[in-house]
Amino acid sequence: MNLKFFLMVSRVVSTWSLAVAFVGTALSAQPQPKAPPRAADSAAVAPALKPMGSVLFIGNSFLFGSGSPLRYYRADTVVDLNGTGFGGVPALFKSFTTQAGLDFSVSQETVSGQGLDHHIAEKAGVIGRPWDRVVMLGFSLLNRNKPGDPALLIQSVKQVAELLRSKNPQVDIRLIATWSRADQVYPATGHWHGKPIEQMALDIRAAYDLAARGSPAIRGVIPVGEAWNRAMKTGVADPNPYDGIEFGKVSLWTYDHYHGSTYGYYLEALMIFGELTGLDPRSLGKNERAGFELGLSPGQVTALQQVAFDELSAQKPNRKLETFTPAVLGKKG
Repeated sequence: MNLKFFLMVSRVVSTWSLAVAFVGTALSAQPQPKAPPRAADSAAVAPALKPMGSVLFIGNSFLFGSGSPLRYYRADTVVDLNGTGFGGVPALFKSFTTQAGLDFSVSQETVSGQGLDHHIAEKAGVIGRPWDRVVMLGFSLLNRNKPGDPALLIQSVKQVAELLRSKNPQVDIRLIATWSRADQVYPATGHWHGKPIEQMALDIRAAYDLAARGSPAIRGVIPVGEAWNRAMKTGVADPNPYDGIEFGKVSLWTYDHYHGSTYGYYLEALMIFGELTGLDPRSLGKNERAGFELGLSPGQVTALQQVAFDELSAQKPNRKLETFTPAVLGKKG
């Protein structure tokens, strides 16, 4: 290669490099389009919730959901004061209230097979705190050794209420009147054998009414058992699990015909939700999140919401349950 040719090639390469550098500088000076939002940025953001204070659930397997997937459902959304890791009806209540835009701090103190006499005797140091609201229930037979006898319930409700009032004089306490147990009605060994399935729930309600009158701190009785009666009367639920479940109906009892099924606990939680918030449970709608997660069909969800609304309305005809638009929650809502 002679010197003249080498110099010519060098000048061409140098000119090309300068041109590339100029174009690059010009392009970098131009406004650049914004990058598309990441998936996390465009995901639904949970709306701000209205603070509602604390609520404590005191009870047994009728609250923590024995016999149902609800037992450990969303346990991380509530505080289990006994450390058993239960979610249950308290977690279901928490889900409903979050969808309604309300922020309750939910705790539970539940022990299998026990009445309120156990909680006052063994758990006073755990439940004796200044709660804003307390929802509680006793043993399903009222008294294990004397089925149907309300005396122990009346005494223990008064004792627990006095403890709670000593920590917060303004505490709002509600009692849950529980359901008829099919195993106490249909088998010959049952205490309510030979009576209509509805009767046990009515007897339980009468006992809770007596207990409520024994303490000024009790603001009311939540008629869960009567909501179960209504579900059976209106054809939403089958009244006798011993002869099979009729097509198109649900069983409110689980396999032992004693505890609730997911449907039974779902109705229980709807009743508590409506009573404590004053909101219409039907507003949660057919696509209510917890119902979907627990495997209920849209039709079953709306049917149980309607039963809860009807029973709450029947109990207090002058009360107007407020409607609302359920919030669209994010993945952690």
